[in-house]
Amino acid sequence: MKQDILNRKLRVGIVGGGQGSFIGAVHRVAAELDSQAEVVAGAMSSDPQRAQASADAWYLPRSYASFEEMARAEAARPDGIDLVMVTTPNHLHARVARAFLEQGIHVVCDKPMTLTLDEARELVALVEKSGLVFALTHNYTGYPAVRQARAMVHQGELGEIRKVLVEYIQDWLMEPLEESGNKQAEWRTDPARSGLAGCVGDIGTHAENLLSFITGLRISSLCADLSTFIEGRKLDDDANMLLRLENGGKGILTCSQIAAGEENNLTIRVYGSKAGLEWHQMEPNTLLFKPYGQPQQILRRGLGYMGAEAQAASRTPAGHPEGFYEAFANIYKLAIADIRRVESGQPAQGGYPTVHDGLRGMEFITKAVESSQQGATWVDL
Repeated sequence: MKQDILNRKLRVGIVGGGQGSFIGAVHRVAAELDSQAEVVAGAMSSDPQRAQASADAWYLPRSYASFEEMARAEAARPDGIDLVMVTTPNHLHARVARAFLEQGIHVVCDKPMTLTLDEARELVALVEKSGLVFALTHNYTGYPAVRQARAMVHQGELGEIRKVLVEYIQDWLMEPLEESGNKQAEWRTDPARSGLAGCVGDIGTHAENLLSFITGLRISSLCADLSTFIEGRKLDDDANMLLRLENGGKGILTCSQIAAGEENNLTIRVYGSKAGLEWHQMEPNTLLFKPYGQPQQILRRGLGYMGAEAQAASRTPAGHPEGFYEAFANIYKLAIADIRRVESGQPAQGGYPTVHDGLRGMEFITKAVESSQQGATWVDL
């Protein structure tokens, strides 16, 4: 146990996220936003020169040529990192996480958690054995309005959940960007680095996780139709699914990266026996509440009628927009608080996506691909 961990910032390392990466910088801002942590070390690229240049650009005290070297060296230092951020392409997630978990270092990992379902199961076993904190950056669960939606569902304000509609649609892969040197498109459309699925793994998992987070329900079975519209692309760029929920409710999930004119349109509608809810990621500070037979209510982040969990996830007064970085930072804030608890001998409290959510995400991907390959048949999760 690190007895001094209550009296200082956590020391954080990053693997991946080097020059040209979008998500690496997001992780750093999110980790440091609440002054609870500081990024001090990195293995930011498999190219040693690029790794050093990326670390220099962030003024990191320590840069490593490989994540294996970084895990060993940091574990041996008295001032070594407490937490590592895994921001690599999917095929490295399990290897990187395992290297640091085996050295007693906590992990925050991008989604999807692993390349394969077997890797996900192995990682669950390792995390459970180690007792370390493992957080997964399904960052949309960090929005105050999403946390308010979850609280209202759990408090019974919607009644029995009957139907959920969730969609995540973009247009950034309308053209074969992977053929023109776009780094992000290259690995996301490569089965060796992305895994079984493209669009479903990249953004469909966010939709599945958001549904589960808000409703508290798991998908019991699904019928999926995955499509690849861009000629020559090796993975899906569009998917449509029918869902059966564990309580008997029904759902529809659609995700697409070839939907012309769409930016980052993640939307969820939840309908129960008493009321409905609606939330749009591109207008994240607003939650629509639709009680049956009554006027629709517009709930806004930061106002006094919001619940305790939503208030705790807010940083600025009402009317001051909060968005993507703040939601991402809420995952880090909760994970960091748990790291302090665990290192002090106390139990973790959670409230953020964990290794178990990662396993369910990999089951979702695997079963969606299986269903589609079988001609859009129903398969159980």
